[in-house]
Amino acid sequence: MIASVHGRVAAVSPDGAVVEVGGVGLAVSCTPGTIARLQVGEQARLSTSLVVREDSLTLYGFADDDERSLFELLQTANGVGPRLAQAVLAIHPPREVRRAVSMGDLKALMQVPGIGRKGAERLVLELRDRLGSTTSDTSLDGPSGLPSVTAVAPWRDQLTSALIGLGWNPKEADGAVGQLAPVADEQIAATGAVEVAVLLRQALQLLGRG
Repeated sequence: MIASVHGRVAAVSPDGAVVEVGGVGLAVSCTPGTIARLQVGEQARLSTSLVVREDSLTLYGFADDDERSLFELLQTANGVGPRLAQAVLAIHPPREVRRAVSMGDLKALMQVPGIGRKGAERLVLELRDRLGSTTSDTSLDGPSGLPSVTAVAPWRDQLTSALIGLGWNPKEADGAVGQLAPVADEQIAATGAVEVAVLLRQALQLLGRG
């Protein structure tokens, strides 16, 4: 297992990054929140989890070991694969995931694309006793001290941070987020959740045209 990568960030995209390690560029799939903390040309360390399939090898990257551990634990629940586990962490920081599971907050879990009521109930049933108790202590976010995403509009914070991390200034990022607000509202009306990765791609298209 590749537990972590440490090297120069060679490229950043909406879905992940390329980190050069020992002369080899490793493609790492990351959440928007993690991508937002990476800068091309700078050194970075990512905790990683290698998912092996018959036809692919996918390296998932995280801001810290706690996020990676939660990613792997989520996959022990029935019906949760690596993509869905990553989607959970794209919408909620680790502390919020623990709180939602321990408190049985189905509404929060259903904000994740791909998780309906039954899926949320299954997560609570299967993981409540394994995630441990949750408190208001921010140490639950992990050693990196990742900022919590507000419960009012988590997609706005994540999308803005991701765009700034990809090189746009706050004014440009806020403008793109504002333009995409109606799209987010449509997603919520249709599925009850916001697909941050989809919005990020659309924001990049808007800014590219600008």
